[in-house]
Amino acid sequence: MFDLVPFGKRRDDVFGALAKSLNEVFNDDFFAPMTSSTLSFRTDIRESEQAYLIEAELPGFKKEEIDIDYASPYLTIKAVRKDENSQENEDHKIVRRERRYGEYVRRFYVQDINEDEIRASLKDGLLLLEVPKRQKSAGKRIEIQDHGTTGPQLQ
Repeated sequence: MFDLVPFGKRRDDVFGALAKSLNEVFNDDFFAPMTSSTLSFRTDIRESEQAYLIEAELPGFKKEEIDIDYASPYLTIKAVRKDENSQENEDHKIVRRERRYGEYVRRFYVQDINEDEIRASLKDGLLLLEVPKRQKSAGKRIEIQDHGTTGPQLQ
């Protein structure tokens, strides 16, 4: 006879299942190189009183392939991996490529930093950046002088 599921509910389930299956097809890693030309990488950011400490995962990159740029107020880390199409013969055709090639970019909004003192190192695929903060002046207390002492005269 009739289903006990409300008509609207059943229709949502059918369209939801269709949308889910389409998302699974197009979100597969096989299509990933075709969907975007700019890729990202993971970072951890810590803050101390003196500096920001950034750790970025860039496995397989050489320091020559990584560019770090600061144009106030943005710190940009860019790594470029070029695709090498060297095939020895026709028997070694690539069936599936999971290693990605392209431009990996992250941009961070940072202010009040000492850009001349930024230090970077790369070890075992981990880029370490120390971004020192600009030291704020402690300020100077200004004494109010008595009216009878020498000081600026108002006219």
